[in-house]
Amino acid sequence: MSSRNASFDLPPTARSVRVARHVVLELLRAWRVPHDGEDAALLVTELVANVVDHVRGDDDLTLEVGTSEDWLRIAVVDGSAVRPVVRELTLDEPRGRGMRMVQAIADRWGAEDHGGGKRVWFELRPPGM
Repeated sequence: MSSRNASFDLPPTARSVRVARHVVLELLRAWRVPHDGEDAALLVTELVANVVDHVRGDDDLTLEVGTSEDWLRIAVVDGSAVRPVVRELTLDEPRGRGMRMVQAIADRWGAEDHGGGKRVWFELRPPGM
């Protein structure tokens, strides 16, 4: 598989959650990668929704999508240095399960400093690897 990369700036608004999901699904189709598009779309939805919910400001978020070797890597960059937290599940909090899903579904994930903010990323292998 050859390497491919794409990057998109989006405003940190609720509409960008849907746009990011659509962009990821369309890129995966166009690139004809074997990865599970629904898993990738679900996880990117969680990452972008976290930015919309938790990061205030006028800065755009950046969606990065790339393939290399057999890996699919998707990242969301924002201007906040506050890292995401995988929360314990509780019955009294209906929200806050997004990073738990990322942790459960992604083959690898993490967060790193990036230009005064952070990059939160996940990677998926193709099925059967």
